[in-house]
Amino acid sequence: MPPALSGKRGLVIGIANEDSIAWACARACAEAGAAIGGTWQTDKARPHVEPLLERIGADIRLPLDVTDETQMQALFDALAARWGRLDFLVHSVAFAPKADLHGRLADSSCAGFLQAMDVSCHSFVRLAQRAEPLMRDGGSLVTMSYLGASEVVPRYNLMGPVKAALESAVRYLAAELGPSGIRVNAISPGPIRTRAASGLEDFDALVDDSVRRAPLRRPLSIDDVGPLCAFLAGDGARAITGQTLYVDGGYSILN
Repeated sequence: MPPALSGKRGLVIGIANEDSIAWACARACAEAGAAIGGTWQTDKARPHVEPLLERIGADIRLPLDVTDETQMQALFDALAARWGRLDFLVHSVAFAPKADLHGRLADSSCAGFLQAMDVSCHSFVRLAQRAEPLMRDGGSLVTMSYLGASEVVPRYNLMGPVKAALESAVRYLAAELGPSGIRVNAISPGPIRTRAASGLEDFDALVDDSVRRAPLRRPLSIDDVGPLCAFLAGDGARAITGQTLYVDGGYSILN
């Protein structure tokens, strides 16, 4: 039996280093047989990302700052020229200015809130728009959320409303793109020690609370997320769309 993603081609956005969730997703999809395209955000990040893409034999390796429309267009032009189609896209990108992230939502600046919304939410919408013409035979779009989208999580602050908007965007995109056979879902991991997560205040306390209270009683890792991402990219998830799927050891079922 061929690997689950044999013959499929997918783009993974948001790989920062070997500890990033996006890397686990790219690796799991490659191990399932997919051809992978990957990006790095800046020249500074490139030395950390390109060797990882080399390890999985990524067909396409290009820079992408999701706020740069020229780079985004160049990336999709390369996808169209090299592959002619796209079967799945993984968006694992989030950002908020430190001052706004560490302060109260009530005190957040308009500029900081808009930047967080643009990078963390609307970039997924823009990527979906560009991916749609390449998904002529259907496809899968996956993004990353967090429990703070639906519940108040201490110190998550303005990212809560931003992730709530992202989950809402998933539902609306799923409704709009579903008739074309394009599925749209969010994965909501529990607290995992990544460089991005380290920007949250008292993040270690979130991890400790998850290990102590979640039914599975163990720390989470990026490799808990990658296999679900690969599943959502494949035909086994052909009837799943518009959903937020939790990978959190069961923490989200607690009151």
